[in-house]
Amino acid sequence: MPPGGNFRYHSLSQDAPPDGSGRPTSKDIEMARKNPLKIKHFLFGCAALLLAAGTALAPRPGQAQETPPVLDAQQKEAIEALVREYLLEHPEVLVESLQSFERRQREAEARRQREALIAEAETLINDPDAPVIGNPEGDITLVEFFDYRCPYCKRMTGIMAELMETDPNLRVVMKEFPILSQESVMAAKAALAAERQGKYEAFHFALMEGGGGFTEDEIMAVAGSVGLDEAQLRADMEDPAIEVALRRNNATAEKIGITGTPAFIVGDTLMPGALSLEQLRAVIAEARAKQS
Repeated sequence: MPPGGNFRYHSLSQDAPPDGSGRPTSKDIEMARKNPLKIKHFLFGCAALLLAAGTALAPRPGQAQETPPVLDAQQKEAIEALVREYLLEHPEVLVESLQSFERRQREAEARRQREALIAEAETLINDPDAPVIGNPEGDITLVEFFDYRCPYCKRMTGIMAELMETDPNLRVVMKEFPILSQESVMAAKAALAAERQGKYEAFHFALMEGGGGFTEDEIMAVAGSVGLDEAQLRADMEDPAIEVALRRNNATAEKIGITGTPAFIVGDTLMPGALSLEQLRAVIAEARAKQS
């Protein structure tokens, strides 16, 4: 429809409506009912006409506003009956419509998520409070959001270890994301405190691989097993800066749409859930190809 113009119904019949109103005639409706191949075009035309009838079209400067054609009660009733009849005979149209709607929703969410990942790239990749393992100078950065009490995160421990061992140019940013319990929060604080003693990686893997829980005594036992100074660890865990770092991780996760653990990010690609070694290698290889 041209700017400032108004919608005109395109009749399915060869004859224009006798009153020149652009409204569907009884002949149009009957032809549509008898010809299922034409009915879709008829319904689209009726839908557009109904929309135009309920909307005041903005005129161009200096042009008088036109009143769109209005369907009378009999025409509306006939169209509604025809739509109902068609949908009852072709329920797959509803399924297709829902599938199309869901697809558009997914595509819109994916676009929003990519935009958020780009906007939060600096916080994701270069957060000074987020520990880095693997090769700090690596050419590709993998970001992991995790919770120590998450069984799927634990399942990823061996995969992550093998990934870093077989990819010496991989840089991994660890985003503590304790969302399951207060024990998760305590473990995350202890891990960030361990970073200050230069033992984050050892403590992280010991916590993930341990079969125990995350009570204070159990966490301190793990700390002692990797050579951490317990008194210093306890003191550092109380530093408000660690609480700030955890809150920043939570805020970042919310902005980019992470609601569970684990979640992995490479560039503008977010991959929720536990992944295989092959899946991680594939997305890393793709990211490297983009850089070359």
